[in-house]
Amino acid sequence: MNRTKAARERVPFWLRWLIPVVLVLVWLGLAGIGGPTFGRLEEVSSNDQASFLPASAEATEAQDWQAKFRDSDEVPGIIVIENSGAFTPAQLGEVAGLRTKIEELKLGSAVIGPIPSEDGRAVQFVAPIGDSVEVKEAVKELRDTVAEGAPAGMQTYVTGPAGLAADLTAAFGGIDGILLLVALSAVFVILLVVYRSLLLPIMVLLTSVFALCAAILLVFGMAKAGWIQLNGQSQGILSILVIGAATDYALLFVARFREALTHTTNRTAAVLTAWKASFEPILASGATVIIALLCLLFSDLNSNKALGPVAAAGIVCSLFAALTLLPAFMALLGRAAFWPFRPKLVPADQREPELVTGLEGQKGLWRATGSLVSRRPRTIWIGSVLLLVAASAGLLQLKANGVPQTDVILTASNAVDGQDALARHFDAGSGSPAVVVADQGRAQEVLDAVKAADGVGEAYLLAQGSVPITGAPGAPSDPDVREGKVLINATLNSAADSLEAEEAVKALRNDVKAVDPGALVGGVTATALDTNTTAQRDLLIIIPVVLVVILFILMLLLRSVVAPVLLVLSVVLSYAAAMGVSALVFNNILGFPGADATVPLFGFVFLVALGVDYNIFLMSRVREESIKHGTRPGILRGLGVTGGVITSAGVVLAATFAALGVIPIMFLVQLAFIVAFGVLLDTVLVRSLLVPALAYDIGPKIWWPGKLARSRTAPAEKPREPGVEPLEEVPSR
Repeated sequence: MNRTKAARERVPFWLRWLIPVVLVLVWLGLAGIGGPTFGRLEEVSSNDQASFLPASAEATEAQDWQAKFRDSDEVPGIIVIENSGAFTPAQLGEVAGLRTKIEELKLGSAVIGPIPSEDGRAVQFVAPIGDSVEVKEAVKELRDTVAEGAPAGMQTYVTGPAGLAADLTAAFGGIDGILLLVALSAVFVILLVVYRSLLLPIMVLLTSVFALCAAILLVFGMAKAGWIQLNGQSQGILSILVIGAATDYALLFVARFREALTHTTNRTAAVLTAWKASFEPILASGATVIIALLCLLFSDLNSNKALGPVAAAGIVCSLFAALTLLPAFMALLGRAAFWPFRPKLVPADQREPELVTGLEGQKGLWRATGSLVSRRPRTIWIGSVLLLVAASAGLLQLKANGVPQTDVILTASNAVDGQDALARHFDAGSGSPAVVVADQGRAQEVLDAVKAADGVGEAYLLAQGSVPITGAPGAPSDPDVREGKVLINATLNSAADSLEAEEAVKALRNDVKAVDPGALVGGVTATALDTNTTAQRDLLIIIPVVLVVILFILMLLLRSVVAPVLLVLSVVLSYAAAMGVSALVFNNILGFPGADATVPLFGFVFLVALGVDYNIFLMSRVREESIKHGTRPGILRGLGVTGGVITSAGVVLAATFAALGVIPIMFLVQLAFIVAFGVLLDTVLVRSLLVPALAYDIGPKIWWPGKLARSRTAPAEKPREPGVEPLEEVPSR
């Protein structure tokens, strides 16, 4: 009984249709519920600084104390009205009338101001925005009101924490629409070129989109339950990661399905064969990425902790979609999915050519690549390593110690321009003071130390209602005391998001702790400082954990120690090279002032986890072929049959991550370039040349200590005499 007939007897006719139809209907139901949930993500998403805070840093503890001194979590909006010359008394009177108009908006507590600048060319208001008000809408109302009410010819800005948060939210606004449109369009074009079919790319894209809908539904539920903190950054990465990963897994399955169709006319048998062949590598690949992402839970940054389970949920949905929905599509469509270039049945005597060199039956680019690898393996892998090491030298120029918040947004921003205007006419830290929490008994001593600290313009204790104790007539004389603590506001001379302000906070912490060891220094600047410090510490904790996890998974998959160690080293070297080149591009071409402190960590997690993906696809097939034909022929055979699909997968993933560049946020643009370039580097150089050449040079010992390391079943496994090259191809019998 042949394989096709046996498959038909095992799977009844009705069952061959019922299971695929049920699976498609289940996924349609998930998409029908998850799709509309896209529009509800704003309900559970936050882009304010609190969502990025280090969990155990001093700034976080100070913020918790700050909350005890106020009745609501108001965010200050700093209004700046700038004139080309000094304000006249009439103009000052007109500007003063704006206070009433601003208070009529009922955005929060009492408006402070107008506060004229010393040079007389600017006026400042502080408009608190309550926690029950949508910051983005409130800032828009403020900007409209101030622009209409200011004297003619004057520049108006709404900046400070509220203004920057509103502009940041607006910059993230393209995530649900533009980002997905660009990513899906790029993937569709690539799939059209790869498959030369209209129907198959649509099926693959539907698999990705349905996976994303399910992921959105899962993430929304977790955020709604309070298990995770969702922000625009993790939301954008989720969309790209799911589309890229689901498409990659789909490409691997489709490649095995196409191959199976050349052996049978029964589409159900072909689906089952492809599913069995692709299940292990897809599962191992997905598990590697999932566990690597969950390692972010070891981070002390709330933003990193949030991304871990969010992105892992996306990969879980991608796995399920690639292993259930896509096989269901293929079971229903069969060869028609590849129209007009349908796979043809290959005669039985031509399906498994006898391998001597491993190049038998191969054509074109991958035959030439395999031939090159077999002729000069040591030259190729040493040359590849040297090239990657040279590219890694650029790491010395990487400036990943954080950037000012005003540099994060890459498009025109009223808040960023307002910060510049604020710095021109007032203490640059106005509206975003450093906050000192001190013991009541040492309040005056701490206040004196704060006033004397370098980089501090002015400082004052707070009475109830956040009223400054200035000593002026009518001013309150007793500070607000909560649980034995007082609050001191310190206005810095430098902009709150500048590196100079961070240095001032470092000095301020040393000064106040010398007076009150239990004093805490928080605020916007302290939060940025602690975030950068924590992100750099996370690198030292999470990177070793991720590497150990990936190494363990590879050992289980390949039943070897040597191969996994070499694969992990290859992707680490590839990551270093990608970061080195990225640093040169950021500094010398794009002109970025630096990089967010979390960029190296995110780049590592994505590049190493995804880079191992392609090595898993390659080496799992190499092991399969090595069992049949021997290691060296198996390497060339595995390289040839996986070359096209892995390269296509790499191009797709690079294109999807590159789509992140359409969101005008520096962090996402940098991550887009790092991952896109790194994936292409890994696909083209590491997986195509370095790994095959190194494995070919080592030979069967690559599988040590497994049984395959002792195998000598194929002619190519016999020791070669020095100077004798392997035959390029021997005609199969």
